[in-house]
Amino acid sequence: MTGQIVFDPLLPWPVIWALGVVALLGVALALWRGLHGWPLRFLAGVVLIAALTQPSFQEEDRAPLSDIVLMIVDQSASQRLGDRVGVTQDAADTLEARLQARPETEVRRIEVGDGEGDTGTQLMTALSTAMAVEPRGRIAGVFLVSDGRLHDLDRAPNLPAPMQLLLTGREEDWDRRLIVRNAPAFAILGEPVTLTLRIEDEGAAPGVAETDLDISVDGADPQSFTVPIGQDVELPIELPHGGLNVIRFSTPEAEGELTDRNNAALVQINGVRDRLRVLLVSGEPHAGGRTWRNLLKSDSSVDLVHFTILRPPEKQDGVPVTELSLIAFPTRELFLEKIEDFDLIIFDRYKRRGILPAIYLDNVRNYVENGGAVLVAAGPDFASADSIFRSPLGEVMPAEPTARVIDEGFRPQVTELGERHPVTAGMGDPESWGRWLRQIEVDPRPEAEVVMTGIDDNPLLVLDRVGEGRVALLASDQAWLWSRGYEGGGPQLDLLRRLAHWMMKEPELEEEALWAEATGQSMRIIRRSLSDSVSTVTVTRPDGETEEVTLSEASPGRFEAVYEGPEIGLYRLEEGDEEAVIGLGPAAPKEFEQTIASGDALEPVIDTMRGGVLRLEDGVPTIRAVSAGRPAAGRGWIGITPREAFETMDIRQIPLLPAWLTLLLAAGLIIGAWLREGRR
Repeated sequence: MTGQIVFDPLLPWPVIWALGVVALLGVALALWRGLHGWPLRFLAGVVLIAALTQPSFQEEDRAPLSDIVLMIVDQSASQRLGDRVGVTQDAADTLEARLQARPETEVRRIEVGDGEGDTGTQLMTALSTAMAVEPRGRIAGVFLVSDGRLHDLDRAPNLPAPMQLLLTGREEDWDRRLIVRNAPAFAILGEPVTLTLRIEDEGAAPGVAETDLDISVDGADPQSFTVPIGQDVELPIELPHGGLNVIRFSTPEAEGELTDRNNAALVQINGVRDRLRVLLVSGEPHAGGRTWRNLLKSDSSVDLVHFTILRPPEKQDGVPVTELSLIAFPTRELFLEKIEDFDLIIFDRYKRRGILPAIYLDNVRNYVENGGAVLVAAGPDFASADSIFRSPLGEVMPAEPTARVIDEGFRPQVTELGERHPVTAGMGDPESWGRWLRQIEVDPRPEAEVVMTGIDDNPLLVLDRVGEGRVALLASDQAWLWSRGYEGGGPQLDLLRRLAHWMMKEPELEEEALWAEATGQSMRIIRRSLSDSVSTVTVTRPDGETEEVTLSEASPGRFEAVYEGPEIGLYRLEEGDEEAVIGLGPAAPKEFEQTIASGDALEPVIDTMRGGVLRLEDGVPTIRAVSAGRPAAGRGWIGITPREAFETMDIRQIPLLPAWLTLLLAAGLIIGAWLREGRR
């Protein structure tokens, strides 16, 4: 129960003060004129001015409210290192019991785990959320039971009471961390890319100068090197293949360090070709002779060497050779000495004319068997006696000509196998394509793959693998009709580009392939196959446990499944002969980037209300009540600031100058002054 005098003025305060000044001037005038009733006039003025303020005696019936202490308990991954779990739990329970034993004190205990999506420890976010629920006038203190490693310091709220940080780590803790400072998303095959690595020891480290560094590519056996600690190490790496390369760097766990979760780093780099070297050999000129040249020249990543036969040996027109060419074409250099430098050789309507000796073509055959790629775009010459099939190159051709040339309009069709093959899958509706007007009848080899057909289901596009290389035969020279828009045209550019890239072994166009696309903690497992079905994929998790994942057919030849990874790290995928590796998230999550307990990050926030940072290894501190603005932490103790909040239950007001009393006093004083001055 409390009481106080309150005012409820009838007029604005400036007006009341002005009237008071006027009343004082009147009293001063009476005093100057020598009127003996001036004291009574003064008292009458005071009564009238006081009546305008309407003073009342207010009596409140108050109920005291308890103080609220917010306790944020850090349960993130870094708090599970060493003995921090037990220390955190014991300290939180002890503090909660001591706070609840204090009179008029409530405890709000909030446990904070790992943030979603590897966002780390979100202590300030949790504190801001709790303060938004509780009335600020009742918050007497904030306790953080944590290692001090948080990742949302910018979300720190304006504190109404002291904050105390109770550190869970130990002073003798130390940890080793591997850092990759730069990791490009893409790198050129055949050229080294330089990565900068650094291994750091934090905390009370033993002072070792060197350690081992293991490097593994795509899950293969690692190579080991000795590197210095505390220095940047530049490491040149050459990617072994195109597509995604997963490189894992790791250093062995040292005795006594907190964790090995930050001793590894995953780098995923896509390998791309710098310049694709293509040799285009054009034979007899025809209407579509520039189709291949335009296609290859439109790609800035292709270096094209075009060997064109403009004047066959049998043509005797008397034109001097010096007027036909500035220099002799280096056929020997190209077909014998530097043939291995090319990624793809294309023969467009080429036939034997004695320009390229058989030894040159035999060298092309060896080039295919050793991993090269040859594409033959056949015209009527392929069915003749001078066909390139009648040369040493015929041994690697995927189909044999029957010597029949069919001059008839037809619309190319994709075979059932072609619907699953990456070269021809998903190219659109064949019924909307324009017609071609000529086809060479061929008989495919048993092991060849027919992905497109033409007249009477005769093979049109035949693919095959020979040795380490690949060959393709397009049994028509009419693909250029699509590029001219004949009868609506067709996907000529898409078809020829896919065909060229398949022959150059681009990973995204392999018929049998297994890979995964990572998004956060989940991955989409993709299996491409020419078979009607595939078996389950065996997923090996970072901890060595395996799991079987069943795939479903998303489109012809493409099987998919979404897998949620239970932890961050390197996953291995196996299905039959196909293998792949994928990294989910960083090898060292944000929670393990810095593991040594420290209050440095929180000190600026704690100092605003004169709180403190105490280590729990020295014992759980006692709790004291301190006044606002006073130091709230000391050796072995922490403080809270009682807020003395209350709830008003009832209010009563008694007027000090009711109207009748004001009238009585004012009238009496004025009459008294008049009578006194009248006698004089």
